[in-house]
Amino acid sequence: MGITTLIIARHGNTFRKGETPTRVGARTNLPLVEEDRSRAIGRYLKGKGLIPQEVFASPLIRTVKTAQLAMEEMNLKQEVILLHEFTEIDYGQDENKTEEEVLWRLGNGDTEKGKAIIEAWNREGIAPAGWQVDTEEIIKNWFQWAENRVNKNGENSCSLIVTSNGIIRFAPCLTGNFENFTKNNDIKVVTGGIAVFEKRENDRFWNCKAWNVKCLS
Repeated sequence: MGITTLIIARHGNTFRKGETPTRVGARTNLPLVEEDRSRAIGRYLKGKGLIPQEVFASPLIRTVKTAQLAMEEMNLKQEVILLHEFTEIDYGQDENKTEEEVLWRLGNGDTEKGKAIIEAWNREGIAPAGWQVDTEEIIKNWFQWAENRVNKNGENSCSLIVTSNGIIRFAPCLTGNFENFTKNNDIKVVTGGIAVFEKRENDRFWNCKAWNVKCLS
């Protein structure tokens, strides 16, 4: 009975130490500022024997470069397959704004209210007002992509996808119980972090084998 393995990785850093980070979404195509986290993904997967047969990435500089650097560490030569449906969300009015500015706007001048709204986003995936997030579409895309990775010949397969934080947080829907998952896990994944999902031939949903693994310690 074949096992399908999905490796989901968040891209590396786009801000240098000491820089003030902003909300970087689909409309902000920043490059990586370091390679360590991306290469650490490849070294970690190679050490665990999780070598993907195919590698995907959303079509942003930061995600594609992360995939390429990870592949170099695994000695993989194939091309990265671009998936536009996994491009990061659009933060709307908060795109490229500092966290302080975001909290102020969301809380209508009350940063504590703003923090509660962001906590709901990080805890339950409830998108703040003004952000362009089609949750149902993102979840549908995860299920469709995952199902297309299943090898119908009963053989094991392994795929890697590199995308962004706003997209990755909905991947646990693959388990069939997102609400229960959020009770036990922080759905925000660190830069350069990975998650691993597995599914056997006759399973309906996916088993999360690892979540928010920090490849670079």
